[in-house]
Amino acid sequence: MILETQNLKKYYPIRGGVLKKEVGQIKAVDGVSLKIRKGECLGLVGESGCGKTTFGKTLLRLLEPTSGHIYFDAPEEVKVRISEKERRSGPDLRKPEAYPNRYDLATFRGFKLKNMRKRMQIVFQDPSSSLNPRMLIKNIVSEPLKVHHLARGLQLRKQVLSLLQRVGLTSDHLFRYPHEFSGGQRQRIAIARALATDPEFIVLDEPTSALDVSVQAQILNLLQDLQVEFNLTYLFITHHLLVVEHISNRIAVMYLGKIVELADTTELFKKPIHPYTRALLSSIPIPNPEIKKERIVLQGDVPSPVSPPSGCHFHPRCWLAMKKCKEKEPSLMDVGGNHYVACYKACSR
Repeated sequence: MILETQNLKKYYPIRGGVLKKEVGQIKAVDGVSLKIRKGECLGLVGESGCGKTTFGKTLLRLLEPTSGHIYFDAPEEVKVRISEKERRSGPDLRKPEAYPNRYDLATFRGFKLKNMRKRMQIVFQDPSSSLNPRMLIKNIVSEPLKVHHLARGLQLRKQVLSLLQRVGLTSDHLFRYPHEFSGGQRQRIAIARALATDPEFIVLDEPTSALDVSVQAQILNLLQDLQVEFNLTYLFITHHLLVVEHISNRIAVMYLGKIVELADTTELFKKPIHPYTRALLSSIPIPNPEIKKERIVLQGDVPSPVSPPSGCHFHPRCWLAMKKCKEKEPSLMDVGGNHYVACYKACSR
């Protein structure tokens, strides 16, 4: 495993009153435990607002986690030892001043965190807003190399040009600004910038959602080629199920800040188990007007992350809900074949 989270939470405070005291919390990521294997592409899917992007940014420490662990390239015995210490000494042990830790990203600060950024990068959803409109392309791509002191002078220029050429651009693009490019070209520039530090892990936050269909295919093929060439590991965040089926080895389904199902891509599309996953997959259109597909239409709206339902968060919209679902939250259970589901009804079959 290259990366693992244990009970990772990210809550946003809600402040009110004259003194702006905390009156509540938005539970964007609510206790996610997930393992990402080295060299794979793990897809993360779910409705808008379920916490996918927040989870990806928290992994990279672009957002400060509320609690939990983020282990990057950590030996198994280290994770076990930390868990045992926490059981004996309480949850405060995760704080950086409580014990020295070389592997838990949640405790990193200062130079230690900056140095880790070389190994982990992100490609944002909208390249129009993620690229500085006042900087030339050569400066945008070279900035990570300068910040981490990886190249300078003629070597810096050579590396920038090599990165641009690898993503399908040329030396003619070095002295242009982002607004002079199409959406697909801007996303290629963002990918080149992410590759600049030679990372091991990249979060792809809906990198194709703002692009035309034909351009989407080009970017997806480019990402797959780069993954093989540079031995990269991806977390691919999207709400487009056909895209994630094309590029991912495994898929995690997220609902209201929690993972409800995790399985190999083929297994998930062939045999979805959780009612929410079944509803998502039933919404995929079939490119044949003569074939009628039964669609599962969920009733009601997504509950507020400020006060999520008790027990299983999905039970107010679930047609299979039992009394137990309303009282106790299900954990991810192995139903065989590396297929994990958080659902009492589905796992009791």
